[in-house]
Amino acid sequence: MISKIRKIIYSRIEVLLGAFIIIALLVIFAGGDTQNVSVPTEEIVYDYNHFDDISIEAHSAFVWDVNKQEVLFGINENVQLPLASLTKLMTAIAADDILPEESVVTIDSTSLVAEGDSGLYENERWSFKDLIRFTLMVSSNDGASAVANVAGVFKNNFPSRIEDNNKSFVQAMNEKAKEIGLTQTYFINPTGLDTSESVSGGYGSARDAVRLLEYAVINVSDIVEPTRHSAVNFESLSDINHRATNTNSAIDALPGLIASKTGYTDLAGGNLVIAFDAGINHPIIISVLGSTQKGRFEDIEKLVNASLKSLD
Repeated sequence: MISKIRKIIYSRIEVLLGAFIIIALLVIFAGGDTQNVSVPTEEIVYDYNHFDDISIEAHSAFVWDVNKQEVLFGINENVQLPLASLTKLMTAIAADDILPEESVVTIDSTSLVAEGDSGLYENERWSFKDLIRFTLMVSSNDGASAVANVAGVFKNNFPSRIEDNNKSFVQAMNEKAKEIGLTQTYFINPTGLDTSESVSGGYGSARDAVRLLEYAVINVSDIVEPTRHSAVNFESLSDINHRATNTNSAIDALPGLIASKTGYTDLAGGNLVIAFDAGINHPIIISVLGSTQKGRFEDIEKLVNASLKSLD
């Protein structure tokens, strides 16, 4: 009986010794620390958003992938803000709807009363298309006013009152905004100039500004095309040469630029909307509203770079 018990005890001791040896070997092969034994795990890939680290001065911004009809970035993009001279994009679009291709615009004295001097002369004659291109390039208030006056005459079947012509043209601008689907946009004048210390010449959102330029690029590309260049020479029908320098000073820093429009007033601050090609036939449109005069260009550059990285 005693020998049988001894055999059982010896057997259990052998089992314990075997287990101890196995544990010791595991410790040795693991470098002396069982907690350092690595276990293979599945790699986790994080989706990094290149817009996350961007800091911009603009109050609102919107980045739109035209081909994918996809939002890449937005901040306060639906907030209604003063548009300043982004308004002139709609002036060009509405006038193109109203005026015949061969229309001639004569610069009248009332148009030259508008703020700023873009080098136009009283009674100078222009082809409509060239004048609106020049106007968009240099953001000419005189040119926008002259085009609006003539387009208003056509729309009203040649009435005599300039006030009626202007009112009729602005109405056409607002009708076009609704047609395009610009839900936060309306216009008070064709220039975008502030009408008082508290009222802007036009209002809209960063999202609407992108839609407006998208419409222009698709439907009146011949008019907005010069805005991709830093400077363009124009000659009026009065044989006067004009050197148009683009108000978008960031052109050289923007790859594949398709079109652009600046805007700045006391109420609006610095505005800018651009369309650029991020690849072969891959247009991206970006707008910033409520930045500063210099900051709008820096904001756009940051958003362009983030857009390109996000598409890699």
